[in-house]
Amino acid sequence: MSTGRFRGGGRDKCRLHIVTWNVATAEPPEDVTALLQLDVQPPTDIYVIGLQEVNATPVRFISDLLAEDSWSHVFMDTLAPRGFVKVTSVRMQGLLLLVFSKQIHLPYIRNIQTTYTRTGIFGYWGNKGGVSVRFSFYGHMVCFLNCHLAAHMNYALQRVDEFEYILEAQDFDISDTPQVRDHKVVFCFGDLNFRIADHGLHFLRSSINSGRLNLLWDKDQLIMMKKKEPFLQEFEEGPLNFKPTYKFDRNSDTYDTSGKKRKPAWTDRILWRIKPKILPSEDDDEKASTSTDDGQDDEYPILVSQDKYTSDMSYGVSDHKPVIGTFSVELRKCFDTPLVHVSPLGVWSADQDALLTYTVQEDFMSSTWDWIGLYKVGFKSASDYESFVWVRENELPETNEVIQISVDKDGIPLLGGQYVLGYYSTNMQSIIGISASFQILESKRAVMEGLVPDRVNGLNK
Repeated sequence: MSTGRFRGGGRDKCRLHIVTWNVATAEPPEDVTALLQLDVQPPTDIYVIGLQEVNATPVRFISDLLAEDSWSHVFMDTLAPRGFVKVTSVRMQGLLLLVFSKQIHLPYIRNIQTTYTRTGIFGYWGNKGGVSVRFSFYGHMVCFLNCHLAAHMNYALQRVDEFEYILEAQDFDISDTPQVRDHKVVFCFGDLNFRIADHGLHFLRSSINSGRLNLLWDKDQLIMMKKKEPFLQEFEEGPLNFKPTYKFDRNSDTYDTSGKKRKPAWTDRILWRIKPKILPSEDDDEKASTSTDDGQDDEYPILVSQDKYTSDMSYGVSDHKPVIGTFSVELRKCFDTPLVHVSPLGVWSADQDALLTYTVQEDFMSSTWDWIGLYKVGFKSASDYESFVWVRENELPETNEVIQISVDKDGIPLLGGQYVLGYYSTNMQSIIGISASFQILESKRAVMEGLVPDRVNGLNK
């Protein structure tokens, strides 16, 4: 995203892309570019991907704890070359939530925390529930909640109870935002499992086939429940102008032809909520909303507008179709200076030790366990470093003190290339300072040992 579009001072816009998909234990498709709409204009700043029913058999789940799961891999492999870095992820059995950000925003995503809540209805403890990620984005507290609620037509009330329980049960170790609804902006999405009540299968299918989706809205259980439940009225949702996303025969766009012939339904949804000063009125269905809370929110308001709410029928690995929501988030930054400035010194190559400097530009809870990583341009996550050095160990730095650290030549890539340095805060669980990209020169050792680029991909790899 250009700095001109997200500029300091005044009001700034960023673009948010949310995907929710019940993948029904399937392996990911080879190509997820259409799902991510990578070439859309204006470009996306943050991707949030919520999956349900990721393969969670005991053997598979244990292996995924030791290494990234296949779904995380495909999204990281697709987004990293486009300059997106995985901010964090959280997993609870089949529920997986991934957050990716443009590299330019990383120093302004702080105080990252994740949590999960189990809802063991029907005796399957942990197969349903919610996982969430919260963080401060340019000083604005945001939360993303991925849910999988109780299934079946007759359990609408249980779904509402589960949703409310998740919102109330999730705790964060942050004094001003201890619960989900304390955040300035909340996005809730997932397989909420609400069905279309009363209508018969023939009427449902004929309404869908003729494009008269509006005939079904009055009997959508979530829309019906929203009229009765005050806490649901705090959440907004765009119009359901896309076909119901459940249930399909796999690898097709044909609704269920099995013996069960499940009725089509909008089970997969994306909702959002702006922290209100007072509860919104029942008939308030405006598409955009503004935070009107007291204190800081008056000086730094935030506006959320939904640009797109749709599904992608081209993906057939699951019996659900993925749902996509894109949003314009208009805000005024509470700050636009990184906590730490980090920079390489001089020429870098693996032939000699190198130098870097870092400067704490604003006081924060630093730690001698903080470290500075060397990352190849296009890195996937904070842990995807080539090498790292610990920050100064003997004492914590003073504000604006320039600290110089030596980097051992053995930690510098022989072949060189484009790299950045990132300062990782252990307490904040995030990169809070990142350098401009710089060139590491190909080392003389690489030439002497024959590790030149044309042979790296051949004899010596």
